[in-house]
Amino acid sequence: MKAVLAHIMRRKLAYARLPLFDRMRDDALPPQARLEFMRGFAFFVMAFGDLNRYVLRQEPPRDTCQEQVNTHTREDDHHWPWYLHDFEKLGWNRVTTITDAMRMLWSEDTHRSRVLMYDLCAIIDRAAGPERLAVIEAIEETGNVLFALTVPLADALQPHLRAELRYLGRHHFALETGHLHHADHQALAAIALHDDQRQHCIALVDRVYEAFTAWTHEAASQIDRVAA
Repeated sequence: MKAVLAHIMRRKLAYARLPLFDRMRDDALPPQARLEFMRGFAFFVMAFGDLNRYVLRQEPPRDTCQEQVNTHTREDDHHWPWYLHDFEKLGWNRVTTITDAMRMLWSEDTHRSRVLMYDLCAIIDRAAGPERLAVIEAIEETGNVLFALTVPLADALQPHLRAELRYLGRHHFALETGHLHHADHQALAAIALHDDQRQHCIALVDRVYEAFTAWTHEAASQIDRVAA
């Protein structure tokens, strides 16, 4: 798995240079404007708990790798209440009808948020335990790029909001970076893969990054619309 982890990090470095993250670093834009795209990410955030419960998790686990997958899913399947908390604190919970809310969530402007989740389900389908661990690690690293940039924006907004931002702020980021600590990487790197498994893991990792990359372009355009 060591070669797969190295590939994930190479893809992460390229991912962190995408236009969305340049927008998030742009101090010429107000912090809340740089977070505006997170409103359109609601479908993905809410479905992420289901991805962990019903797609990644398998009971009973087939092997020790799937046991590790299951453990991870129990750490990640309950983050959506923090997102709803932040949604309200940021003033995004405008009075509307359920119909209008669904129209926004299933609009063309947010379709990549939905397709991203469908892509991940397809990537995970029929993947074995080691491959699922590689997919999880790739997803975690994309999140690390995103939340490393939401934290300073949350820090800037919280004094004005007089409230903690739990999903976008340090609370969530601390838990996510806890998943990535050195001991976890050592255990993953020690997993032995034969050549076909290694190549399949790398191919799945590439699909994860391609799916997230497509979403970032939609998110960047949402920031641009607010800034215009």
